[in-house]
Amino acid sequence: MNIHEYQARQLLRDHGIPVKPDFMATSVDEVEQKLSRLIGPPWIIKAQAHTGGRGKAGGVKLAKSKEEALAHAKNILGMTLVTPQTGPKGKLVRRIMVAEDTRIAKEYYLGFLADRATASYIFIGSTEGGVEIEKVAAETPDKIIKVAVDPVSGYRAYHGTEMSRRLGFKGALAKQLNQVMSGMYQLFISKDASLVEINPLVRTPEDTLFALDAKVTFDDNGLARHPEIASLRDIDEEDPNEVLASRHDLSYIKLDGTIGCLVNGAGLAMATMDIVKHYGGSPANFLDVGGSASTEKVTEAFKIILSDPNVRGILVNIFGGIMKCDVIAEGIVAASKTLGVKVPIVARLDGTNVEQGKKILAGSGLKIIPASSLGEAARLIVKEATSP
Repeated sequence: MNIHEYQARQLLRDHGIPVKPDFMATSVDEVEQKLSRLIGPPWIIKAQAHTGGRGKAGGVKLAKSKEEALAHAKNILGMTLVTPQTGPKGKLVRRIMVAEDTRIAKEYYLGFLADRATASYIFIGSTEGGVEIEKVAAETPDKIIKVAVDPVSGYRAYHGTEMSRRLGFKGALAKQLNQVMSGMYQLFISKDASLVEINPLVRTPEDTLFALDAKVTFDDNGLARHPEIASLRDIDEEDPNEVLASRHDLSYIKLDGTIGCLVNGAGLAMATMDIVKHYGGSPANFLDVGGSASTEKVTEAFKIILSDPNVRGILVNIFGGIMKCDVIAEGIVAASKTLGVKVPIVARLDGTNVEQGKKILAGSGLKIIPASSLGEAARLIVKEATSP
């Protein structure tokens, strides 16, 4: 789960990381009412949307007066922010953050995440802060610093000492960096985060460190343990179909292809998308109906898939274990009749009650193409979906 920058900054504060004061607003009037809380001018006005590259898209402005702050707020609120991450559709800006400006002597990057390749946690630092870290890693990998943290022993002061040495920090700066890194680690562990990132971490002319921009993402599987984090969710920033799917306990992620996929099991869903690509098709979604889908649940899954106007065919791939093939077949037939499905459907069923499932599909009177294997199913749906 993603959260907004103003929310991430507060979490950093809660864990002892220095962040300049700020506030969130949804209207120009609210900005005018709250502006006196901050020292300034100047102030930074920032669009709050779940995307990077906001500055280049016009979503970050410096205000040198109250009048300028209100003008920037008016222009940014309601704008459609188009960045490389949003695509041409962009994101509507419903919130802005207003923060005290920070005098900057140098910008750094600092992130913390799990490194699955080494089965450890890892801090990533760089003297090249304020820019896309992926670009730095690709073009100047020697400027990327990595400090591993053992999950058993956890964070220790020597991790901060090593990062300070490689960033060129000494004395009070090194002590401040240790505080920042310790806070990032505690936030990551205590809240089941998947990423804690500060970009940039800035050094002021007075040699004080501040987190200027923050990004924190969370493992959805841990949200049940953290209602205070789940409450930060902003469904306006999410794909409406993904929100709808979560309400029906469906795992759905929209993609850019033309072949809808309805599968049970995340691993099988990934394999299904891979084999569709292998045979020249392009999956329109990831959709896992889980191991206990009902007819109603399958119908909802079909509705979500078909709401994508790019879908030209649907591949159903079910391996019945706990899930029964006859239940899925009934769901396919019910959904097809209820929704008046006009795109071709290829169904590959195997496992529990597979023969009953095949009989239900064969006797439905609908054009549902059976397949005996996943390879055959992928070839058939790609052929059907690409036919004139």
